[in-house]
Amino acid sequence: MTAPGQGGPPAAADVPRRNWAGNVRYAAREFHRPATTDELRRLVAGSSRIRAVGTGHSFNRLGDTDGDLVTLAGLPPTIEIDRERGQVTVAGALRYGDVAQHLHTQGYALANLASLPHISVAGAVATATHGSGQTHGNLATSVAALEMVTADGDLLRVDRDDDTFAGMVVGLGALGIVTRVTLDLVPTFDLRQFVRLDLAPEALDEALGSAYSVSVFTDWRTPTLREVWRKQVVDQSPPEADWLGTTAADEPRHPVLGMPAENCTVQLGVPGPWHERLPHFKLGFTPSSGDELQSEYHVPRASAMEALAALGDVAHLIAPVLQVCELRTVAADELWLSPNHLRDSLAVHFTWVDDAAAVLPVLVEVEARLAPFGPRPHWGKVFVTDPAELAARYPRYADFTALLTDLDPKGKFRTDLLDHYFPR
Repeated sequence: MTAPGQGGPPAAADVPRRNWAGNVRYAAREFHRPATTDELRRLVAGSSRIRAVGTGHSFNRLGDTDGDLVTLAGLPPTIEIDRERGQVTVAGALRYGDVAQHLHTQGYALANLASLPHISVAGAVATATHGSGQTHGNLATSVAALEMVTADGDLLRVDRDDDTFAGMVVGLGALGIVTRVTLDLVPTFDLRQFVRLDLAPEALDEALGSAYSVSVFTDWRTPTLREVWRKQVVDQSPPEADWLGTTAADEPRHPVLGMPAENCTVQLGVPGPWHERLPHFKLGFTPSSGDELQSEYHVPRASAMEALAALGDVAHLIAPVLQVCELRTVAADELWLSPNHLRDSLAVHFTWVDDAAAVLPVLVEVEARLAPFGPRPHWGKVFVTDPAELAARYPRYADFTALLTDLDPKGKFRTDLLDHYFPR
């Protein structure tokens, strides 16, 4: 079945030259948009350096190459539902929002979504992008199988029965080019979204566990946490008038002050389908603020309050270069390079101003304050962590390095950033 709203393959000139935020101009010597998997296989086999680009929502140079850059947006945008298994196999280049709309019409849902429905399935999975909810893993935990083109141009399919599967799902694009992804499904469901204002920090833990998906926003300028976005199932009672000492927002909100709330998913408790409530932003609108940099660190959920208190020591440095900070929970998993590997996590997400020179010195201070808690940065965002320190925070780091060498011995899919964190 072909996904709705997808046209035919335009020329290679339409391959993105910059990432979504515009802070990275891709250094590729050639840009490609194959129309078939066989064309992609020939391209990979004949290239010495190649990377795939999805929707370009990485804020660092993880996907940048001086070789060939390829988009899979020209491949058939297929969505194939297996009702017996309760799974769907989708073209990796499809956006989550497009997949979700189709699944809902067929009576299905994904267990969770990220804040932005604009991101591609393969790209989000490869970097362990996530939504929120203390019982929900990141998006990669819903993956049941992957199909990828390996360095020699072969087509490889792996699933949960493979010994190395847990190392390949969050693969950073370093093991091959993922063409199709199989995801677990759940029955479609409805949610309601309530925004509450001015949460006391000591109530944070209770708030984060209060609904299906919860995001807490702060600007590090006030003693209270500015907003709580509760995405709750329709049969859960609305929060009481004085819920955790907060007050109810009486109009729709945008996480970034001054940005139009019409860009955001429906609030004020109006029921709606899962894919129109779990993300913060509507598919047809500009997500977040657009002009920004992003960083994100995952710390143990059990250390959440101590970690936030440590960040409070540098709030005076954070606030001047911050647009908004979001706090979310993510359940533990067994994926080797997942920031949530073997530990329930608090994700501390920073949306910074678009000024790397001002932001990077603050990141150094942020990472220093979080260091006692073993923070694991989001692979697709801006961070300055020492490679040896980062390796020590992943128990299966050496196993992934061995897998990387085995599947890509000549470094065809490597980039400078990968070489920095996984040296040969």
